[in-house]
Amino acid sequence: MAEEQSRGPDGAVALDTAYPRKILQYMEGFLVSKTVFTSCELGVFDAIQEAQRPLSVEELSAAVGASLDGMERLLAACTGLQLLETHQENGQVLYRNSEEARVYLTRSSPVSLYHSIQYSSKTIYLCWHYLTDAIRDGENQYEKAFGVNSKDLFQALYRSDEEMVKFMQLMNSIWNICGRDVVTAFDLSPFKVICDLGGCSGALAKHCTSAYPQCTVTIFDLPKVVHTSREHFVTQAHDRIGFHEGDFFKDPIPEADLYILARILHDWTDQCCVELLTRVYKACKPGGAVLLVEALLYEDGSGPLTAQLYSLNMLVQTEGRERSAAQYSALLTAAGFTSIQHRFTGKTYDAVLGCKDT
Repeated sequence: MAEEQSRGPDGAVALDTAYPRKILQYMEGFLVSKTVFTSCELGVFDAIQEAQRPLSVEELSAAVGASLDGMERLLAACTGLQLLETHQENGQVLYRNSEEARVYLTRSSPVSLYHSIQYSSKTIYLCWHYLTDAIRDGENQYEKAFGVNSKDLFQALYRSDEEMVKFMQLMNSIWNICGRDVVTAFDLSPFKVICDLGGCSGALAKHCTSAYPQCTVTIFDLPKVVHTSREHFVTQAHDRIGFHEGDFFKDPIPEADLYILARILHDWTDQCCVELLTRVYKACKPGGAVLLVEALLYEDGSGPLTAQLYSLNMLVQTEGRERSAAQYSALLTAAGFTSIQHRFTGKTYDAVLGCKDT
C-alpha cells in the first residue's frame, strides 16, 4: 500500500509525508515473514487441514503444543494477513484456512511451499542477518551464519545431509509452481535428448517429460545429490529420467541436444559462467541449444523487485548475482552460442535460449 496521496493546486500528486506508510511497511516486513515461517513450522495450517473443520484457539494450541496466549496472537496475525478466516459459533471464534493457505502452506498440498518457507526461515533468514557485512565485504556469509568454510560453495550449501535434503525440497517446491512455464516458454519439442545440469530433485525434468513426451532427460549432478534424488524424489515410474554423476566444472558433460541450466549461473561469477557454458557448448550436438532459467532483471535496472532482492540473496549465499537478458546473452555469446532469445514468463523465473550452429 502506498503512502496517502493528495493533489496540489497544479493537479500534481503530492505524498503525505506526515505518515510514512510505505517505509513503515518495509521496516516491519520481517515481522510478516517470521509470522508465516512460524505458523508453518508449528503446523497451524496443517492442523486445520487435517481436522477438516474450523478450529478454536484452544484446539489449535493443543494440536501444535503451543501456549494459549501465544497461539491467540499468532492466529490474529494470520487472520490480518488473510491466511486464516474466522467466524463465530456459540460465542467462540473459529479459524479456517484461506484458500491460498490451503493450497500453498499445508504440507499435504502437491504445490506446497512449506519446504521453501522452512529453507527461507532456517537458512536464508540467518544469512540475511549479515547482509551489511556482505555488502561491505562483497562475499557470502556462510562462515558467520553457520561456522562453515564458504570457499567451496556447494560444500557450504550441502553442509549436512539434512541441509542438502532441505535445499532439494526447496527446489522441488519452486519448480512445482514455476516449472511448466519455463520449459514451455520456448518450443523445445525438436530436442529429444536433454541434459539437466544441476537437476537436483528432478522436478524440472518431470515437467520436461510431461510437456514433451518424445524426450528423455538426464540429470547431471553431484553423486550425493543423485543418490538423494533417487531415494526421495525420482522413482522407477519416471522411466524417461536418468542420472549422470559428476561435477560439471570438472567431469565430462554428456552429449545432448539441449542443456538446461536452471538457477545455476546465478550462483557464479561471470568468469565461472563462461567457463561452464564453454564446456556445455563443446559437448552440445550441432543444432542443439542451451536453456537458461533465471530471474531476469530489466535492462534499465528498474526491476523486477523480486529479482533485485534475489540478487542481494546471491550476495549473502553464493558467488553470483541475478542478471539481465543482455548480460546472459553476453555470457552465451562468449561461449560460442548464437541466435539468443529470451522470454519473460510473468512469474518468478524466465527463460533464455541460445543455439549452437549446425
